[in-house]
Amino acid sequence: MRLVHLSDLHLGFRQYQRLTPAGINQREADVATSFRRAIDRVIELAPDVVLIAGDVFHTVRPTNPAILFAFRQFAHLRQQLPDTRVVMIAGNHDTPRSTETGCILRLFTQLGIDVIDDGPQRLSIPELELSILAVPDVPGTRPALRPEPGVRYNVLLLHGEVEGMLPAHAMTVDRAALEISHEELGAERWDYVALGHYHVYREIAPNAYYAGSIDYTSANAWGEVYEQRVAKIPGKGIIERDLATGRHEFHPLPPSRELLDLIPISAAGLNAADVDAAIRDAIETAPGGIDDRIVRLIVRDVPRHLVRELDHKAVREYQRRALHFLLDTRRPDVTRASAISGSPGKRPSLADLVRGTLQGRVIDADVNRETLVSLGLHYLEEAERLASVDAEGAAAVAAGRSPDDA
Repeated sequence: MRLVHLSDLHLGFRQYQRLTPAGINQREADVATSFRRAIDRVIELAPDVVLIAGDVFHTVRPTNPAILFAFRQFAHLRQQLPDTRVVMIAGNHDTPRSTETGCILRLFTQLGIDVIDDGPQRLSIPELELSILAVPDVPGTRPALRPEPGVRYNVLLLHGEVEGMLPAHAMTVDRAALEISHEELGAERWDYVALGHYHVYREIAPNAYYAGSIDYTSANAWGEVYEQRVAKIPGKGIIERDLATGRHEFHPLPPSRELLDLIPISAAGLNAADVDAAIRDAIETAPGGIDDRIVRLIVRDVPRHLVRELDHKAVREYQRRALHFLLDTRRPDVTRASAISGSPGKRPSLADLVRGTLQGRVIDADVNRETLVSLGLHYLEEAERLASVDAEGAAAVAAGRSPDDA
């Protein structure tokens, strides 16, 4: 008994200002392409059941073109796999805030798709010896997550956030209404747990997985790219699971548009011309080039004044070539200065602060830093000496004596 699990389609997602020749937002068209490829792959796999774990659309009220495209693709799926059961739940992006507003997903019931959008529901499929507890991401109480007794296969289909699974970069964005503990989830009780909401393919238990999204549609796509790279996940895709044998396979989908995260640059000790040259080199040596791609280049240790001095005409040209080019400049890390002695609670001297400032300041290449630091300390010492003389003179005047007698 094989199933395919996909999630977080986010049809109608829009980003950046580029349009296709037909006047559609380019990223919306990219996501539609990713969805079409996902449907084609599902048809190739021809499973017994297809589980769609929520966030079919990016907004509660998607555009008419997004609705029409989704309807046509799901109709194509049903025509090609008439004996396959398709079950869909609503995610937080699909669920209206007002209970008086209907959910757009109900439109797909006309195609014979099981849509669960207003509360948990258990589906029994006797011919497959299968029971599915479908839990959409809607406010309110939820039932105990328990399998149906006496059934060969029990599957939990749920859109929500499993407690403690979100990485730091996703903790403050797009939180699900439904949060569930590992204990309540009880993965060990189920033959399979199909999860939606988190956009990166991830194992929660040996039989419980987030399928991830089919394209980069979250508020922090670069965080997804980083997590996929660290975990060696080959991008976006769908899951195939055999409940009888336990065989599990993640099927990567070819990206409709690749995200290219270039190797970061450090601008420490560089002037504007040096940074411009480093940026230009990163662009010219980018694998596959930057044209029509989504590109980010991080430049660290860039003081604010140096950002203003960069070649912004060149940056605009990079932005013209790429679908989107982000030059992510980051100021030097601010660390609290400490005294040479390292004694806790002891404040650094003014000389320590001057020395640290001059050692970290961006300077022209032809300036000797050691000479600069020495001159700075010399001028500080001279200023302190003059201040001391003035202070002694003022004290003498206050005592009724001549400053020369001080």
